[in-house]
Amino acid sequence: MKNKDLFRRIAAAVFAAVLVCLIAWSGSTDAADSVVSDAFYQQESAGGEDIVIVEIDERAMQELGPWPWSRSVMAEVIRTLNSAEDGSRPAAIGLDILYTGEGMDPSADRDLAYAAEEGGNVVAAGAAEFGSGLGEKDGEYYIDTRRVLGWEPPFPELSMTAKTAHINTMEDTDAILRHGLLYIDLPDGERIPSFSRALYEAWCASEGIQPNPEPKTTGGFFYIPFSKKPGGYSDDISVVDVLNGTLPPEFFSGKIVLIGPEAVAMQDDYRTSIEHAEPMYGVEVHANLIDAYKRNFFPEELPEKLQLMLLFAVSGAALLFFYDRRILHSLAGWLGVTTLWLAAAKLLYAVGGIVLHVLWVPMAVTALFVVSVALNYVRAWREKQKISNTFGHYVDPAVMKQLLEQGSTALELGGSMHDIAVLFVDIRGFTTMSEAMEPPQVVEIINKYLTLTTDCIMRNHGTLDKFVGDCTMAFWNAPVAQEDPAYLACCAAFDMVEGSKALGEELLKQYGRTVSFGVGVNWGPAVVGNIGAPKRMDYTAIGDTVNTAARLEANAPGGTVYISRAVADLLGDRAEVTVLDPPIRLKGKAEGFEVLILNNLKR
Repeated sequence: MKNKDLFRRIAAAVFAAVLVCLIAWSGSTDAADSVVSDAFYQQESAGGEDIVIVEIDERAMQELGPWPWSRSVMAEVIRTLNSAEDGSRPAAIGLDILYTGEGMDPSADRDLAYAAEEGGNVVAAGAAEFGSGLGEKDGEYYIDTRRVLGWEPPFPELSMTAKTAHINTMEDTDAILRHGLLYIDLPDGERIPSFSRALYEAWCASEGIQPNPEPKTTGGFFYIPFSKKPGGYSDDISVVDVLNGTLPPEFFSGKIVLIGPEAVAMQDDYRTSIEHAEPMYGVEVHANLIDAYKRNFFPEELPEKLQLMLLFAVSGAALLFFYDRRILHSLAGWLGVTTLWLAAAKLLYAVGGIVLHVLWVPMAVTALFVVSVALNYVRAWREKQKISNTFGHYVDPAVMKQLLEQGSTALELGGSMHDIAVLFVDIRGFTTMSEAMEPPQVVEIINKYLTLTTDCIMRNHGTLDKFVGDCTMAFWNAPVAQEDPAYLACCAAFDMVEGSKALGEELLKQYGRTVSFGVGVNWGPAVVGNIGAPKRMDYTAIGDTVNTAARLEANAPGGTVYISRAVADLLGDRAEVTVLDPPIRLKGKAEGFEVLILNNLKR
């Protein structure tokens, strides 16, 4: 049975773990997990000391006119940034604006290209067009949903005088930007670096330091560890502040200068993993990426297969722990697993640079905890129903309460050894009386008698075993241990004798006949349990102790309680007893077995 139960538990744990993994793999929890993971991992940090954003904002468009401006305006901005009297200049100037194709004014194009060439520190932006197409890998063809269909570089003159990089960004399926695109591979084999990486490497060259390694990518994509929320890099420096000389050119020396839109009308904003509610302008995204390159901190998302394996192991172990466990223990286990998982996820992210699905394990463990509590409740309810059905008709309510509290631990089906007090009571002269009465009268008398004996047993917290004709059997100290069971049995016996007097008077008035009870009480070991066949079992007690109690009752005259020496010793000075003299020999007992009359009992 134990092996069968263990197998059942393991099978349930495996089934639950597989189900949890299938739900996670299906993506149905991705939305909630992404929200929680973003809030858990993405925290603001120090950085941005060498990054300056020059904004193409509403104020600039009010002074310079609506966008787009003449390309000569941007040429003037570049020249001003590079015009410090001490000869210093920005480490890099990034134009987060697409100057693709020839403009309406060729002289303005030449002016911008010449300003970039003169400065030698300009990175110009290009953009790729993505779509679906046929891809090939290791000789196998597949549908590539991120295939480069086209490439728009800066206009030719600018491409020749400035470094070219792409400014493409791709949001996740929930329209949140979480990943950067390190490079783009064009159909002709040329690899275009990202705008932020090109600026970072230009800064490293200016500082004379070796760039940090590129982050590991999947198809060019990598997880972005944002440093600042929207507005975190902004010093409210407008393009017009540069042109008007509000800030001296020396202010920008040695820094990475990002020039880009920070106006809603230019539609260059994104919802990011560090802040879902407030959009971040594209130029701020590049600033975050540059800081990430400088910090050389690029967490990697643990492969999905490994995370599913981890989820399977934790879920299975959790259900094994929750199975048939007390709710407080399960609650402590749930809290412990959830806390440890969150702490481990945080530590792995900070120290090992590993990104886990934060919500997978807590969500799975919570669901399993709730389900296990519900199942445990149902099992407990069914167990109580089973106990109530088994004992409800012949166990005192106080004993029943103990049984329900202890559950199945109070029962060992098939029988177990207990020291019990056993009581038998019978009507004296009932057989002779019944022969002279009508059957309905006999039934009425026997029902009154059985009601009396049952009430006495229940009132004194006994277990009613059975009725055999006009005989009633009961015992104490099983199925649950009781305090002073022999005393309780004798109290029930005295109640029966006293009750028989009133019953006898009632029957004498009604039928002209009376009754009296003979009672026997014994104490000793007996086998108590569900005894019988699988289709017909009775909860009863068997053994010599029970047989002896029956012999005591059989020899007791009406209105008398016979007890054994074992019972008398347990009662002590609470009972007035008389040793039967001359002694009687009970069937099946050797000579010398003491039988005593219970004359009185202190209550």
